[in-house]
Amino acid sequence: MTARLRVAVVGASGYGGSELLRLLLYHPLVEVVALTSRRHVGKRVGSVHPHLAHHADLLFSDDPMEKVAEGCDAVFFALPHGEAMSRVAPFVKRDRLILDLSADFRLQDPALYAKAYGKVHEAPELLKTFVYGQTEFFRDAVRKARRVACPGCFPTGALLALAPLAREGLLRGRVVLSAATGSSGSGAEPGDKTHHPSRAEDFRAYKPLEHPHVHEIVQALNVLGARELDLLFLPHSAPMVRGIFSTAVASLPRPMETNALAALYRGCYREAPFVRIVEGSPRAAVVAGTNFADLAVTTRGSDAVVFSAVDNLVKGAAGQAVQNLNLMQGWPETTGLEFPGTHP
Repeated sequence: MTARLRVAVVGASGYGGSELLRLLLYHPLVEVVALTSRRHVGKRVGSVHPHLAHHADLLFSDDPMEKVAEGCDAVFFALPHGEAMSRVAPFVKRDRLILDLSADFRLQDPALYAKAYGKVHEAPELLKTFVYGQTEFFRDAVRKARRVACPGCFPTGALLALAPLAREGLLRGRVVLSAATGSSGSGAEPGDKTHHPSRAEDFRAYKPLEHPHVHEIVQALNVLGARELDLLFLPHSAPMVRGIFSTAVASLPRPMETNALAALYRGCYREAPFVRIVEGSPRAAVVAGTNFADLAVTTRGSDAVVFSAVDNLVKGAAGQAVQNLNLMQGWPETTGLEFPGTHP
């Protein structure tokens, strides 16, 4: 029997780390060999992530990155923005597979990173060595990669909605993107505006037109064929725990019937096992807890509206990262990810 791939998760105590563990512990081809957390050193997995109690007998450590790199074949970074770039060097030196869930290696221009995230990039020489891991549209590059920058949650929903138009040369000029996210997208540490009790009965916009994810979305769409793109991104906090629901409005260069646009999308995602084109509207609750993304389209003349729903922690983070690992290893990309959501 072939030895399983030894995997480490750096920053395993947050929501992203929790979801990675939920997926990796039952992945048939990997073995989780190291978990790091500065706050929970020596604790068992179940004491930090109670839903994983009795599923693993692993302890959190704060081992030096050199030691973690020595003992693994692949590493997932599930750290806040700005932290992976200062810890990645030992894994680069040993040529480990690297999958970063933060924004540290998504933007190819270090000046743009500084503008978006308010800090100087500490490893600009590594930026172009990372492949952008939006699986459905950069699949071939991911297959050949040793280092992958996994997309953000908002960009995942946005790109699934808009990338087919960009690839077909139908996306140019002004595009309005409105997206609502659940409270888990703000991470495990509650803040005045992100703690769920303060938003459970509320709905509001935040960082309109200036959210840092806009740069990532535009960068990817331009690579895929968008022209003269003017993206207006309007994020919202929604009274739900999981999920991102996105609505994108674009003017096409010619009128198109809804059925024709739906056929274009079905063709685009014909070989995408986790993307489903649905009638009417997607629902965030239907994809919650899964790696699936549901899309729907409608048109009026040359105006097109595309809806997408993803789970921000799975398809928008940990699930897509595991999907990318599968491709990097030459495994079926669905390995360990083919499970449905719950209903109701």
